[in-house]
Amino acid sequence: MTAAANLLPSTKGATAPIPSLATDPGHAEHHQSPWLAVMCLTGVDYFSTLGYQPYLAFEAAGLLAPLATGVLVLLTLFGALPVYSHVASKSPLGQGSIAMLEKLLHGWVGKTLVLVLLGFAATDFIITKTLSAADAAVHLVENHYWEEFRVNHAPPWLATMGIDRERMVFTLALLTMLGAMFLRGFQEVIGVAVAITVVFLALNAIIIGAGIGYLIFHPQYFFDWFNSVQSGHWEINPDHIPLSGTGWWTILGISLLIFPKLALGLSGFETGVAVMPLVQGDPGDDPHHPAGRIRNTRKLLLVAALIMSVMLIGSSIVTATLVNPIFLHRFSVEEVARMSPAELDHLPGDKDKIQSKGYRGLAVERTLAFLAHGEGKNLQRLHVPIFGEIFGTIYDISTIAILAFAGASAMAGLLNLMPKYLPRYGMAPEWARATRPLVILFTVINLFVTWVFNADVTAQGAAYATGVLVLMSSACLATLIDKWREHRHQGILAWPWAYALITGVFFYTTAANVYERPTGMIIASCFILSILVASFWSRLQRSTELRFQGFEFADDQSRFLWESLKFLEFPVLVPHRPGNRDLIQKDANIRQRHRLGPEVPVVFIEAELGDPSEFEMKPLMTIREEEGRFVIGVQRCVSIAHVIAIISLELSRNGTPPEIHFGWSNESPMAASFSFLLFGEGNIPWMVSELIRKAEPDPAKQPQVFIG
Repeated sequence: MTAAANLLPSTKGATAPIPSLATDPGHAEHHQSPWLAVMCLTGVDYFSTLGYQPYLAFEAAGLLAPLATGVLVLLTLFGALPVYSHVASKSPLGQGSIAMLEKLLHGWVGKTLVLVLLGFAATDFIITKTLSAADAAVHLVENHYWEEFRVNHAPPWLATMGIDRERMVFTLALLTMLGAMFLRGFQEVIGVAVAITVVFLALNAIIIGAGIGYLIFHPQYFFDWFNSVQSGHWEINPDHIPLSGTGWWTILGISLLIFPKLALGLSGFETGVAVMPLVQGDPGDDPHHPAGRIRNTRKLLLVAALIMSVMLIGSSIVTATLVNPIFLHRFSVEEVARMSPAELDHLPGDKDKIQSKGYRGLAVERTLAFLAHGEGKNLQRLHVPIFGEIFGTIYDISTIAILAFAGASAMAGLLNLMPKYLPRYGMAPEWARATRPLVILFTVINLFVTWVFNADVTAQGAAYATGVLVLMSSACLATLIDKWREHRHQGILAWPWAYALITGVFFYTTAANVYERPTGMIIASCFILSILVASFWSRLQRSTELRFQGFEFADDQSRFLWESLKFLEFPVLVPHRPGNRDLIQKDANIRQRHRLGPEVPVVFIEAELGDPSEFEMKPLMTIREEEGRFVIGVQRCVSIAHVIAIISLELSRNGTPPEIHFGWSNESPMAASFSFLLFGEGNIPWMVSELIRKAEPDPAKQPQVFIG
């Protein structure tokens, strides 16, 4: 028996479990439903954009909206759909494209990228809630029955409030009710989503179908639109037209340049992947790669994309041909003041009121509702018998319901996304894993954003589009990298050129949107900066947590020796950096400097740094005998100081607390602290002492730290 082995008491047959300072969290099970039902849950986000998308398309592209929408539909079916079909195959648990990039990029670069993408995701989801609530308020306050109630039956404080303040109040109230609903909790979400989505799609199909049918029997409206497009009368602000000329090549070029402004019509794909755990698969699905669930999710994405593509094209055609453009414009008081008398006479409504408050068309932010109500009197082009106040009110109620539920879907997305990353990175306090504090936090943010934007749907469109496009571009990039890795050994011909093209188009779309509407990136940057600052501050505050999930062992011998070391009396632990000096020299040096006799057992710790950007760790331990001395080798360490502290704490449970002996370091305190925070090493003796002190409040049980 060797000298090192003589130090150990006999523990043959010991089968006691290895103690751990942390436990692994369990995996939550989700109730699963048929893919068509889950599609309706994603549809409350995706399809609800029909409440405002037709107007936003006209506001961006004027009479060229059908052509720009056609480009958007092509990108949906031949770009976003294949990309997210691949994302679905790689994230069956609903991790989405952010998780794909996290796997492809490691270390602080990967973590920082994830934080930035979470900032864009927060922009997407939060603006989804505020924008949807604002548009729901528009459909309410501009309903004729509500106007009649306001004039004839409302209390004075409401009757004198004014439509703009009314819209703000109702938006804030809807967001507060949404937060209260999540605080209380609700069930049967999918059942409610199915009912709301089916009714909303049916009503939109009636409006759009009636409009297309009316065009078939009254083709002059289509030819009027065609002639306006051909002659260059596009109802677009001349300052916003990127090309000169009126030829068809110019029209096509303008449509390609303008379509990024319509990017709100692409929302829903990330949500479609996020709800994958709810999709019912096959009975024998592999939990790690459920082929049935992946297949059904792809059906969900395909059918949702087809339905939305038809609705987008149909609504843009009906809007451009059957809605008088005058109802789709709005002008500020300053713009009205610059109008000629003839232009002012062209605006319907009270001229004194328009000059004092500006002009807002009846179809602004509610175009399909405008058609459903049969508004516009003699200037209206579409005459369908069933359209009127009753049908229009039914449509308003349906739109308000789905827009409110879109906010619920976005809230659920935030509550699902943020706790997946930030607490695991140590970049959020522990309460961030709980639902209620997050609901309160997000509700406060929603109310603040609504106040900043004055509950204006159009003003929030740029930020929404920016969040959507950046997330989709990241999904394209993750898919391209993943596809390239699969075929990189097959030569240049196997390069995923189609996905490279799709990625290029999405990056162009994102860049064009940011260039045309930089406010979206400014708003997203505020979210990103907030997440980065809060995350790194939280990481700093939590740096002295143990973050330990238990040891793994390289072999049974290491496990046996570890159990035996726990019963070693008065051991001295000495951190040792491999390669600096041999163990005999290190041992002699330590005993001389620290005045340790030959009878004192010395155990060396060789900790190998893994990914220091990780927060929690489950190190791999190997214990070996070398030159008559025991060496504890530990790999996958996120922090050297944490591993040394954990080993000493574990060894102190069954006997005398060990001593930890360090050599002196000439590193400056500031550099050492910075190195510890980011790179898991530096300032080790002080940090080991601090970790031990916080983890073990009893001084008698605390391992002692000595610096020679």
